[in-house]
This record gives sequence, structure tokens and C-alpha cells, in this order.
Amino acid sequence: METAALVAPITGLELFQDRFLLTGEGPVLSVYSLLPRPNVGASLSVLQHYRIHGIRVRSRDTVPTQSSTVSENNSASTSSFYDLAIFGGKAVRLVRLHLECQDVETLRLEALGPLLELRDWALDVRWLSSDKQFLLCVALAHNAALLLDSTTGSALVHCSCLEGCLLYSALLLVHDSWADTVLVGGTVFNQIIIWKPARGDEMINAGHKASIECRLLGHSGVIFSISYLQENGYLASASDDRSIRIWGVGTLGGPGGKCGDPNPTCLRVLYGHQARVFSVRLSGRYAFSGGEDGACLVWDLIGGGKLIRTLKGHRAGGVRSLAVGRGTGDGDKWVATGGADGGVRLWKVGDGEEKKSLEEKLTDLKFPGPALPKVVCLVGGEEEKTYWSRFLVCTDRGTVFQYSSGSWETIWEGPAEFSSYCVMETVTVLVRNSDTLVTLCAVGNISGSIQVFPTSSPLSDVRLTGRPGKIHSVIWKKETDNLYLLASGAEGFVCRWCVEVEMSENSSLVLSVEPLSPFLLPLCSKRWLTAAICLRRHSNKVLWVCGDRRGSLLLFQEGENVELNKTDHEKLGEGLQRKEEEERDSAFRPLSCLFGVHGKHGVTSVCEYQGLLYSTGKDGCVRIFRTRREDGEFRLEVLRVQRACRGMEWLEKVFILESEIKTGEVPEDAIGEEPREVRFVIAGFHGVHFVVWDPVRQERLMAVSCGGGHRSWSLWPSHTRVWPGRGALVFIKQGAVLTSQPPGEMLGCAGDAGRTGGWSLRDGIHGRGIWCVCRLGRIEETGFDSQARTGSSKSYWEIVVTGGEDTSLAVLAINPVSGTIKVLSVLTDHISGVRTATAITRLQGETLSALVLSAGGRAQIQCNRLLVAWDRQRLAPSCQVIQVASHRLDAQWEKKRNRHKTVKMDPESRYMSIEVLQEETGCVLVALSCSDGALRLFSVNEGENQIDLLWETFYHQRCVLCVATCSLQDDKGNRSRLLLSAATDGNIAVWRLTESLSVPAQNSSGAAASPVPCLVIPAHQSGVNSLAVWVEKLGQQEDGCLVTVASGGDDGQLTVSTVRAQHPEDGELVGSRGFSQIGDERAAQDNPSNQFQVRLHSQFSIPLAHAASLTALKLLSPGLLVSTSSDQRVCLWRVSGTSISHNGALCSHVADATGLAVWEEEEKEVDEMMGFDAVLKETVDPVCKSSEEEETTDDPENPAEDGDISTASCEDRKKTTKVGWILVCGHGLQLLRLRNAGMDAETWQKKK
Repeated sequence: METAALVAPITGLELFQDRFLLTGEGPVLSVYSLLPRPNVGASLSVLQHYRIHGIRVRSRDTVPTQSSTVSENNSASTSSFYDLAIFGGKAVRLVRLHLECQDVETLRLEALGPLLELRDWALDVRWLSSDKQFLLCVALAHNAALLLDSTTGSALVHCSCLEGCLLYSALLLVHDSWADTVLVGGTVFNQIIIWKPARGDEMINAGHKASIECRLLGHSGVIFSISYLQENGYLASASDDRSIRIWGVGTLGGPGGKCGDPNPTCLRVLYGHQARVFSVRLSGRYAFSGGEDGACLVWDLIGGGKLIRTLKGHRAGGVRSLAVGRGTGDGDKWVATGGADGGVRLWKVGDGEEKKSLEEKLTDLKFPGPALPKVVCLVGGEEEKTYWSRFLVCTDRGTVFQYSSGSWETIWEGPAEFSSYCVMETVTVLVRNSDTLVTLCAVGNISGSIQVFPTSSPLSDVRLTGRPGKIHSVIWKKETDNLYLLASGAEGFVCRWCVEVEMSENSSLVLSVEPLSPFLLPLCSKRWLTAAICLRRHSNKVLWVCGDRRGSLLLFQEGENVELNKTDHEKLGEGLQRKEEEERDSAFRPLSCLFGVHGKHGVTSVCEYQGLLYSTGKDGCVRIFRTRREDGEFRLEVLRVQRACRGMEWLEKVFILESEIKTGEVPEDAIGEEPREVRFVIAGFHGVHFVVWDPVRQERLMAVSCGGGHRSWSLWPSHTRVWPGRGALVFIKQGAVLTSQPPGEMLGCAGDAGRTGGWSLRDGIHGRGIWCVCRLGRIEETGFDSQARTGSSKSYWEIVVTGGEDTSLAVLAINPVSGTIKVLSVLTDHISGVRTATAITRLQGETLSALVLSAGGRAQIQCNRLLVAWDRQRLAPSCQVIQVASHRLDAQWEKKRNRHKTVKMDPESRYMSIEVLQEETGCVLVALSCSDGALRLFSVNEGENQIDLLWETFYHQRCVLCVATCSLQDDKGNRSRLLLSAATDGNIAVWRLTESLSVPAQNSSGAAASPVPCLVIPAHQSGVNSLAVWVEKLGQQEDGCLVTVASGGDDGQLTVSTVRAQHPEDGELVGSRGFSQIGDERAAQDNPSNQFQVRLHSQFSIPLAHAASLTALKLLSPGLLVSTSSDQRVCLWRVSGTSISHNGALCSHVADATGLAVWEEEEKEVDEMMGFDAVLKETVDPVCKSSEEEETTDDPENPAEDGDISTASCEDRKKTTKVGWILVCGHGLQLLRLRNAGMDAETWQKKK
């Protein structure tokens, strides 16, 4: 077995020369080049099964070398190298980083010598600066120090402290020799101790231990990290008590090994983290701390220790490692953070910056009185991408002010009917037949009038008259060459005009307005328009998708038969009295309506990109939907719902990420005929903050303290619908006009990325534990560019779905060759942790279609359809999510009124395991095990978007941990299906299912009878966590089938039970409705030959298969099992006859392993195709070798193999070999490759 991809907590970081960043992820060392832009250079697995906790650099002079080959331009090549000491756990290893410069700078990592294993945990390692040899000082966890000759691996000196306590952290301060070394340790007793490992050879040789020179008291928790700054004699400590303490200790280390002041004092106690503080670094006037809350805080020590900046880019689980650079030439410092989610973020922190994080500093524009501002809008077009400087403000007296070049001016004063109430909206358009940009402003009043005027020429205004009554909203919409104005008035009428701007002969602006047929909103409360967008389809049909204040999405279509003539236009413009019936007949009514889909608080925006529509509302959801034509009519169809972060209910807009936009290219659908969903960010209000939220990375990109959502605001760059990485907000608060950035400031610069949201060198996946994993299949890279990048061989991406404790379901694409992992989508529909997931997959051309079922806490089931394909435009995998259905057992309780006044008697259940029983056209039957002791059967109807509970049984009377199923068929054609369930009592129940699965069995009285299992197998002393089942036919001489059931439990035991199942002789079953009933026993006694017989044939086990509870067990191939446990071992087991043999093992880098996915693939020319030089190899026990003869057997546990039909010739089949893949998940995930997995049991015995 060998590692192909790995995601684990980043536990080691080191910045050096402000050019390179070194990261430690598990045993893998990676180096990133920071200039000109951060990118990964090389990776190498160095510590085997240990996790990297520290990286120490020892530099050497650059050595110019003559190029071995003469290039055409006769360019010389230079090379330099840096020696690194990598440590973690009980291991230390030397690695050399080679930097080779010839046209392009390349990085290469080389391991120097073998792994050096110690007898104690290494907490810190330092190079001795004056020694030309490879001498290292090592701080050990049991309060000792070691002088190590890394070349030979021998310990030259070992010294212990007189106080033999356990250390949680240590800091070595070295100078020229061992005698100058000082050790600062953080003890388990919440203390910091300072002592010298070398106080004289006489004491060490005599067996004496070094005494403590100084002790620092004050923390109420263990010390996780220590940092020392020699410039001012500051010592910083980070603790479990959520605090950082700054101590004035004076001079530590240096010549003679000084131990600082005898009575040091605590200068600062810094509180700001919401959880434990894992790491702290001192640099200049700043202190940097990283905590379990996922934030890196920047403290100003000179300014009283105040918090000046928050760097937050990791999910739950926190910042596990932190590195700070010395400073670049422009005065900025690199700051790198590594998270428990496997992500790496890079930031820039300036020397003179004030309080500015994602929460920007506000600027007051000093709006002149005495009128109060009510509405604010930005003035600018798509061409103004970097600067913002102009705003329009409408007051409560109907006056419009313009802010430009730092001053306010009045551009329009409305008549008396505009003084009490008004709404305003602006748009920037091109003048017809000209390149001049002009901004139009529309102001509506309470009497139904709208004033439209250019801001540069307010006298060229036009008065429009809508339906009498209050104008609730005014909306501008641009569509190709047309500009539309919509005004939502009384009684649900939406008046529309087509507006054009022309230049007259005397160079003055002229507005021409053409009335259009109005829209009529359906009857409801709050009957006015809040959002609209115009769509033009290939059939030349003009569609309008609108959102109203009631939360509904409406679809309108313009028709020729209801177009008004000139006389009707004049009557409508003059506001003449018309009959109500004639008005309603002339208005367009919606073709399709999704009533109240966004809740009763209304829709806030609707936008369209590449065929998909995105709507936001005050229900905290973004709905992705599309228009679909059925039976000649257009309909709205919601594909999925994306929720923002918890507590963010007021959503305003959706912005497409700038990285998703390919300039100069025509967008194309990446998923067959299905439009492609792109990555977007959500803008809205979270409490008193205006927030821009990334739903995939689960992080804030911008936060402005504005006071909440009930105010007028405008966001740059809202006119482009694209999020460039930075934005600015202008809003009204308490009669003042405020901005988050000073007007006129350049925005969206690439150089500011590190100062705002930072660079994501690697995206995190799950911040907390991953509980389940399900493999969907693989997709192939297509297109000319993909073949050029990968050579002649094909490149594939494995698609998997993971669910975890953070309540999210992540869709991942894994490249086994490069080890790259991409997050395609993150589903946040679950309200509790995701315990289990399964999928039904099939290929539709080049698209992988999967019906994914996930379940977990709060008795919730989610069903989604995933469409995954290779995107030729972005050259990356792409995923479209379509939500099918959802189900909760206590859904009626959530709808009950005044439920807070009653007591809920039924405890909330958790779904522990899910298994697909039967797949039919449009309907899927699934079984779920529940924590309340129930075994439940559900039907999933994708066509009706519904999940129904068919029946449930409480036979186990305790928590049911897992379920499994298998199908039986004998030589006579008799078919049956078995369902197996296991609970915390260690018993496995075998149930028989038949064709009438969906009909619960009833007894003679008509009441539903309680089903009982056919067989109960005692397998373990405690809970059974996982089941693996496969079937073998006995042949014609013996009737029936042999079912092998492998189980793993909390007792660490692996048990294999063999069950013999036999159909009746005549093929007719007694009582064959659903499950075996209690009433069947009497009929079976009268006629035993007509009974379906299931009996235990044999049972054998390995008591200590793992050192801890066996958490997952899967069948890779018939007779070959894969198991994992919280002891971090992945084991292979060969089941043959009545014996179990250990086939191999590997120490995984994933802690608390809980999930497992396995599959097999047939591959040709494996060595060339997989690129073994790029695979991280591990030293493991020998496993099975190749077999020339392989037997193909149906694997019920591996549905991903269905449909893989080999069309190669017999000669080609001999060249193919089966490759097994194992994906382990827990606190991270690891993909393992197993060579020659297709060996059957007989060949394995011969090889042994």
C-alpha cells in the first residue's frame, strides 16, 4: 500500500528568507515558493508514520555550478541548497532543499540519511550554529535535552532536569555550543520553567540533574506554545486558559547561556480568543496568536497590547500551526497559518497598520442638513472597476444630492408630492450611437409618479405616470441593447417602460420612453415587486423572472397578442380612467409561481449566469433554479438551496467569484445539456454587520459594522455581479452617510489580497471529524489541453462525498497521480452531524450522475442528485447539485404552534447507517438503522421529490449501529434478499425481504404484525460498528447459497460468520409478505420443505484484530477485507474457508478513523499511468503479489463497479491488473493504492 493523496491537519510551518514556506502535513513535507505569487514547489514524505511538528532551517552559501549541458543561449545555471531538520513524534530527519535556477526556478527535496528514532517525544530541535557537523539540540517531552549527532544517529549528551515533569511545549535557545543552550519549557502544571541543560561536564558525568533557574507562574491551563524575542527580552506563552501572556524575562541564551532576570514579571495578559490558544509568535512590535477558534490575532505590544487585526481563514478545529516572516522590503510581514481542516493560508501584515481586519474602518461623508438622507445609490458603470467616488442620496424632502470629489451638491429638487415619500434607483448606460456613459436616476413617489433624469443633465427629465397609488419599488434592468424601467405600484400592478438615451443636435441628452404592458402580481399580502431580471431564450421568447415582497418567484412571458396600440399607450400615459377588467386583461400574468419559496419576508435579488438563476431572500437561503419548458410552457424549477452561515438570515445579493470568469471566452455548458453552477459568494446582514460570505470555504470575506439590515445601502462592485476579492459599502446610519473605504481609493488590486482575505495556498475540507465517505465514480479529463498536460496516458479524477461533524456534505475530486484534492461543492442542508451516506451512480455520456442519500442527527435524511463532469472551459471538474427531497421524523413537531409550551416526549433519533435495498424506476428503497432502537424502511421518489416512511420495527430495543444487505439467487432461479442489522448488544439480526417490500405485513386480524428476524447471530461482546457481506453459490449438488458476514465491533474483534440460506423445494414461500412473520412458524412446522431456511453454518474470529474498537470494515474483493480503527492502522484480511489471515497493514496518518471506502479498477501500464515517482511511498508489511488468473465476481458492497465492462481482447486482459483503492477518513482523509488487489483466495494460499 502506498499513499496517493492526503489531507491532514497542518502541524508544522516555517517561513525563511521571505521566499519559501515549508509545511508539514502528517509525514509529508511541502515547500511553497512565495514569489512572484505563492505556489507549491515540491513534496516529500519524510517521517514515515510520524506527524511533522517542527521544521528548522540551516542555510548554506550559494554554490555556482557549471551547467552539465550547454544550452542554445549558453546560459549558466546556479544551484543552492538548504539543510532542514524535520521533527515530530519520536523522530528526527535531515532533508536538503535544492534550489536550481536555469530559466525557471525549480525546487527539489532530498532526504539525507535514515530516519532517526528517539526514545521520547521531540518538542523542539535547533542547529548548533558554530558546528560544521550536523549537531542538533533536541528538547524532549519528559523535561530533558539531548545533543544529537544526526549523521550517525548517536546521542552525544543527554541531560535531564531536576524536576522530572511532563512538558507540553519547549523552546531551545542555542548559541555557539552546547554549554550556551537554555531550555524554556511549559509544564503540565501550568508553569513555565527555565533551565540550562549543560551546567558542567562534572555534574553530568556524576549523574546529577540540572536545577531550575527560573519559574513563571500565572497561567491556569497547560502551556501549548512559547516564543522569545531577543530584541526587547519578551517571552510569550499561549495556554489552554485562552490567554496569551507576555513576560519581561530579559536576556535568555547567548554567550554563556544567560537565564534572564531572576524575578521576571508579567507585562501583558491578552484575551481575545474564544477557545484554546495553540501557538504564539513574537515579531517586532507585534504578537501573533493562533487558536482553536480558527483565528489568528495580531496584537500591538507597544500600543498597550490591543488587538489590531484578525486573520480568519480556517474552519472549526482551529489554527494548528503559525509562522511569521522577518519582513519584506516594503515593510510587510508574511504570516502563514495552518489549520486542522488541512488548509494553508498566507497573509501580509504591515508595520504601521491600524485596526483594520475584515471589519473595515468607517468614513463619514459629512452629509449636509437639514434634510435627512433616506436612499443612497452608487454612480458608476462596469468600466469603473478600480475607483469609486460618486454617490447619489435622496432625502426625506425629495431632494437628490450627489457626492463627487469630496463635496456634496444638489442636482434635483422634487416637487411637493416627492417630499413625504420617495424611492430611488440608478443605472449607468451608453448613449445611443455614442461612447458616452450617462447615469440615469429614477425617483418614485406616493402618488404613482416616477421622475427620470440624467444626473449630468437633470433638466432633461421625463415624468412617467403609473397606476395611482404608492410606488413601492423602482427597478432598472439592462438586457442586451434595451433598458427597462419597472415600477411596482398599488394592487400588484408593475408598470414597465423601455427607455433610450440619445444625443440631440445641440449635444443635449434626450430621453425617449415607450410604455410596455404591465405585469400583474398574484393576490397576496405585501403585493409588490422587489427583484426582476430579463431573459431572452433561443426561441426569441422574452421571459421575466421576478421576486416579490411575499417571498415568491414569478415567471412572466411577453406575448404579441396583448401588446397595446398607440391609443392605449396614450390613455395609459395620461392616466385616464379605465375599467378594472380592461386593465387586468392588458396585464401579463405569471406563467409559473413558486409561492412563498423565500418565506414571508420577501425576495431581495434575482440574477442569472450561464443559464442558471440565483435568488436571495430574508430566509437565509440562496436558491439556484432554472426555467424549464414542459408541454410547450415555461416553468420554474428549483435545483437546490444553499444556506449561509448560522445566524445570517438577511441575504441581499449573490456575486460570482472573479476566478470563475474567463475573459474572452464564450461560456459553454460543462455538464452536457445541464447548465453549470459556478462558485459564488453571498452578501447580506449578520447581526449588526454587513457580511460577504463564501459558502464553500465557510469564511467571511468582508465585514462592515453598519448596525443591521433596516437601512439603505449600496455595495461596490454591485453593478458587475462579480466579486473581485475586495469591496466597499456605503450606507445610511442615524442620519449620516458612511463608507467602509474612503471615496476615491483604489479597490480590487491583486496586491491587496494578502492584506484582506489572504491567499489560500490550499483549501480546507472539514474542520472537524469526517464521519462517513462514499465514492461516486471517476471522470476523465477531456480536451486537447488535458492531453498535453498529462501526456499520452489518460488522467482521471475520483469523485467522493464526505460528511462530518460540521453538518456539511462535501463533494471532492481527487487526482490520484498528483494528489490534488478539489472541493467541488459544499452542501449545508443538514442541521446536525452527517453520520452516513450512500449513492446510486451511473454514467450519462461524459457526465457522472449520482443520487446521494445522506443521514445523521435529528433524524434527518437528505437526497441530492449530483451531476459531475469535466469542465472544458475551466479545465477542472465541475459539479451541479440538484436537491431532490428531505425528510425528518419530527417534521410535524417543527410545524406545531406553541410547541415551546409543551414537552416533547419522543427523544430525537440519530440515523447511524443507511443501505440501498432496491432500485426501481423513479423509486429507491433504503433501510436505516437508528439510535432509538428502530430499523426503518423508506421509499425515495425522485420524480415526486418525496421521501416516505414505509415501516419501522423496534426489535433490537437498543441502538442499531449498522445495516447491510445482499441478494440471493440459486440455480433454480429463486430470488430473495437479506437485510442484516447489528446493535450495541453484539448481535446481528438477519431479515428476509421479498417483492412486497413496500407493503407491511399484517396478521389475520388486519393489524400490522411485529416482524421478527429469520436468524440472530451472536458475534461480539459489545456494539457492532460495521458489516461486510458477500454471497457464494454452493453449486448444483448442494442447494442454496452461502452468505459470509464479516463484522467488526467495539471489542476490537473481527468476526466472520457463515450463514447458509436455502429456498423451498417448490419455489413457493410460506408467508412471503415482507418479513418472516411469527405466524410463519406454525405453517413451517406443518410443511418444513416450504420454508425459507437460514441457519448459521460456521463462525470464527480474531479477538484482537485492532488495538482499539474496529470502526469500519469494507469488502475490497471477495475474500479480501479492509478494516480500520482508532488505533490508526489500516489492515488487510484474507478470508478463506474457515480461516482469517492477516494480509498486510499500514499506519494511517488519519487520526480517529471512522469511515472507509474501497473500490477496484482495472488499469493498463500501471507504472506509466500512475506516475509512481509522484506517489508518496510507505514502508509496509508485504502484501499479495500479482495473479495471472482472476475470477470476476459480483461485489454487492461495491456498486461503483457496476457498468465497468471491459472490451479489451484476451491478449490485452493478460496485461491488465486490478488496482485496489482505499480511502480512510477521520480527522482528515488519506487515499491508499493497493497493488494487485484482484488475487483470489486460492492463489493467495499458493503464494503463501
